[in-house]
Amino acid sequence: MKQSYFITGIGTEVGKTMISAIVTQALEADYWKPIQAGDLEYSDTHKIQNLISNKKTKFHLNAFALKTPMSPHAAAEIDGVAMTSENILRPQTENNLVIEGAGGLLVPINETQTIADLMQPADKVILVSRHYLGSINHTLLSLEALFRRGLNCFGIIYSGNETKTTEDIITKMSGVPVIGRVEEEEEFTAEIIKKYADKFRENLINK
Repeated sequence: MKQSYFITGIGTEVGKTMISAIVTQALEADYWKPIQAGDLEYSDTHKIQNLISNKKTKFHLNAFALKTPMSPHAAAEIDGVAMTSENILRPQTENNLVIEGAGGLLVPINETQTIADLMQPADKVILVSRHYLGSINHTLLSLEALFRRGLNCFGIIYSGNETKTTEDIITKMSGVPVIGRVEEEEEFTAEIIKKYADKFRENLINK
């Protein structure tokens, strides 16, 4: 049975796109970013296309490609489009699908819906966390938001250097397993992405 993996983060700039590339490469899955706001000439889809080395992955078009680099609800208003979870339709594929969200779970897409409303109960949600002052709170709040919606948090991937006390308390308080860590890298290349994909593959398949 084909599986959907939804990659979300505890905030912006936590490494979600690079980790989406790693998961896509590890599973040789298709990739889809439902909403792209800004940077249309070199979008997250373009970035991931340059980092994937397998021949099986297909890259699906954004449901909404918005011109302004703002929160999706604001960018949609500026572009004069009505964006709802109901008109963001998943691509049809016979392959596993990696879906990359925009920002965190509660980023609004309109006046009543958020990125979390794009998730489905069958999705394996992967939460990307990065250490900074306040990240324990942001990680646990994100997990609580998932739990309250009855969504399946498949695991956490940490981005950046280890902070053991932080990670230990998040694991103890949430019970959510850790899939792995992406270390600080000078540059993310296709070779680096493949290295992490090979490292994470077993946990992504067998957890």
